[in-house]
Amino acid sequence: MKSSHIFIGLLRLVMGWMMLWAFFDKFFGLGFATVPEKSWLAGASPTAGFLNFGVSGPFSDFFHGLAGNAIIDWAFMAGLLLIGLSLSSGIGVRIAGYAGAVLMFLMWLSLLPPKNNPFLDEHIVYLLLFLFLGSSGSGRFLGLGYFWSKTGLVNKCKILE
Repeated sequence: MKSSHIFIGLLRLVMGWMMLWAFFDKFFGLGFATVPEKSWLAGASPTAGFLNFGVSGPFSDFFHGLAGNAIIDWAFMAGLLLIGLSLSSGIGVRIAGYAGAVLMFLMWLSLLPPKNNPFLDEHIVYLLLFLFLGSSGSGRFLGLGYFWSKTGLVNKCKILE
């Protein structure tokens, strides 16, 4: 395996862990970004704090309207979990990459304009990274994606790779 493949695999694993960590911290309230009494497990909304108090810019009214909505909470938490599991395993990385890019775009849009740059912030960097991971076959490196890509299901529907 080439060293570039190892780095691509490691990059995918790191991004997978980032998404899983965000899920577990919001679900259990591990005390990092989310305190236990504000966890989803304790009945708090995982999106309400950010969408009520963290958003800014021309789309803030739209994002404020989504705060605390159960469908938005479930979609957000399912997205974090499924993107994280997919990137960590190397299975379904194409869909996970595109879904992660959409999530990052929405987070960037909710903070428009960014505080330290008129256009660019970490969400755009992550968006591009997710697109790269989803389009580069990164699941095949340090993951189960190679074996997954050989299945009949993936051969019939390449988006599942």
